[in-house]
Amino acid sequence: MFGIRYLKVSPTTYVLHFRQGRLRRAGAGLSFFYFAPNSDIATIPTSSVDVPFVFNESTADFQDVMVQGELTYRVADAEKLASMLDYGVDARGRYRSEDPQKLSERLSHFAQNLARSYAQQRKIKEVLSTSDELTRVLLEGLQNSSAVAMLGVEVIGLTVLSIKPTPEMIKALQAEAREDLLRQADEAVYARRNNAVQLERTIKENELNTEIAVQQKTRQVRETQMAAEIAVEEQRTALVEQRVSNERKEAEARGHALNAIMQPLKSVDWRTLMAASSGAANPKQFIAMAFRDLAENASKIGTLNITPDLLSELLDSRDDSQDKRRKG
Repeated sequence: MFGIRYLKVSPTTYVLHFRQGRLRRAGAGLSFFYFAPNSDIATIPTSSVDVPFVFNESTADFQDVMVQGELTYRVADAEKLASMLDYGVDARGRYRSEDPQKLSERLSHFAQNLARSYAQQRKIKEVLSTSDELTRVLLEGLQNSSAVAMLGVEVIGLTVLSIKPTPEMIKALQAEAREDLLRQADEAVYARRNNAVQLERTIKENELNTEIAVQQKTRQVRETQMAAEIAVEEQRTALVEQRVSNERKEAEARGHALNAIMQPLKSVDWRTLMAASSGAANPKQFIAMAFRDLAENASKIGTLNITPDLLSELLDSRDDSQDKRRKG
C-alpha cells in the first residue's frame, strides 16, 4: 500500500537494501519495511551449494577422458559477490538477471581449466590411476584462486566421482591389462615350475650326497675288513713260516741224529750188517744176496752147480709172493 513493502529473509540469505543508490541495510535473516519506488533489494544465498560437473579433456598422449565430479562452495563475502554479479530481486522476489546462475558456471569453468592443465601433463594411464591427486589439485587450485576470491566465494569441497576414457580406449586398456595379467600368470607358472625343478634338483643332490656318503662308509667298512683280513693273513703267513722253520729245524735235527747213527756204520761191510741182523732176516734174502755176489764175480767162477731143490724152493717163494699180491 502506497509502495511500502515488508521483507523477511531466512538466516541463510544475506540481504542488501539500497535506497537511492546508497546501502541502508545489510545482513543475514533481516526483516524490515521499505519503500519500493526508491529502494533496490539484493538477496544472496549463503548456504552451501553443490555444483556437479562433467569435463571432456585430452591427455598428454592425445586420448580423451571424461572427468565427472562435484564441487561444493558457499558465499563468504556477500557484498563482494553483489558487487561482481547482479543479485537484485523484483517485487515478487525473483532475480532480475541470470547472474546468480552464472556463479556455478564460473566455478565449473575454473575447475575445468585446472583439470585440463592436469590432464595435458600426464598420459592416460596416469590420469586414470591418480583420481585422488586430481581431486587434491582441483581443490587446492580453486581455494587458492584469486578469481574465486574476487567473487567472495569459498570452495569447501570437491570430489572426483569418475575418470573414464572412450569405449575404444577402455577395450584397449582392458586388453593390455588382460595380456599383462596373463603374462604375470605365465611368469608365476614359470616361477613355480622353476622352483619345483630347483627343489627336485636339491632333492636329487641330497640323494646323491647321501648315496656318496653311504658308498664312502661302505668302502671304509670294506677297507677295515680287508685290513683285518690282511692282518690275519700276515699272522697266518708268519705262523706258516714259523711252522716251516720249526719243521726244517726238526728235519735238520733228525738228519744230524741219523747221520750220527749212520756215521759209524759207513766202514762196516753190508754183509756184516746182514749177518748181524740175521735173526730177523729171511733166509731167502741171503740166497738172493749170494746169487748177487756170484753175478758180480761171474768172471772168476768156472763152474756153478745149482741143485733142483734150491730152484724149487726159490720158485715156491715166488708163487707165494704173487698169491699174496693178488689177495691184497
